[in-house]
Amino acid sequence: MTYRYFMRNFLCFTLFVLLFSSCAQVKKITYFQDLEDGMTLPISCVQPITIQPGDQLSIVVSSKDQALATLFNLPIVSHRAGVYTNTLLSSSSQQVAGYIVNENGEIDFPVVGVLKIEGMTRSQVAGFIKSTLVEGNYILDPVVSVEFMNLGIAVLGEVNKPGRIGINRDELTVLDAISLAGDLTIQGKRESVTVIRTENNEQKIYKLNLLADSSLVSSPVYYLQQNDVVYVEPNKMRTRQSTANGNNVVSLPFWISVASLLTSVFGLIF
Repeated sequence: MTYRYFMRNFLCFTLFVLLFSSCAQVKKITYFQDLEDGMTLPISCVQPITIQPGDQLSIVVSSKDQALATLFNLPIVSHRAGVYTNTLLSSSSQQVAGYIVNENGEIDFPVVGVLKIEGMTRSQVAGFIKSTLVEGNYILDPVVSVEFMNLGIAVLGEVNKPGRIGINRDELTVLDAISLAGDLTIQGKRESVTVIRTENNEQKIYKLNLLADSSLVSSPVYYLQQNDVVYVEPNKMRTRQSTANGNNVVSLPFWISVASLLTSVFGLIF
């Protein structure tokens, strides 16, 4: 009688602990738990990516008079059989050389000279160069296209595809970055996502909570900038599993095994 009473209480307690742990984990996995149907949320001011020192840009000027437009384009870099050459002819193995924005936020543009473009967006740079060419009577009908060549962010921690992600648009949200990284793993701590941003030669730390969309969209780092670092912290279970010697004795599956073993031992003894 005593054995049956003990085993029944022991099994009920074990089942309660497992169910409680499961419910607690679900609450920490589901995104945007504060959202309701029909809600409207104010989004932080859209921050398009702007030119910063160290950025590499592709700037191409075209016109009806292509020979004249060529004067304002950098040579095309050709790579064939391990040999690099400079040429103005196009081919499938060639790409336009890029402008590197110097520490003063300037580029040295052909014929025109030094142009300060720091803080501008891609479209603003294109408009600025176009107006400069027209007002200086360099070319009457220029079409200017500007593309980033080296922009990217780093996504680290508990995501399925950590690494550096290239930016190919003017506006990239932290949710876009996480999607491109294959989403968080089940061990990712969704209430503690860190964004590290360099501002005024200092690194500033921002904390995001993916469980609460209302606070997420109002964060100043909801829209990412070049060279931001997004880090997803592991949850407690993942931390316990990653001990120094690789021993997983504190993981949930281990304790389930222990409980099963103790049940068997008590059955044999009594």
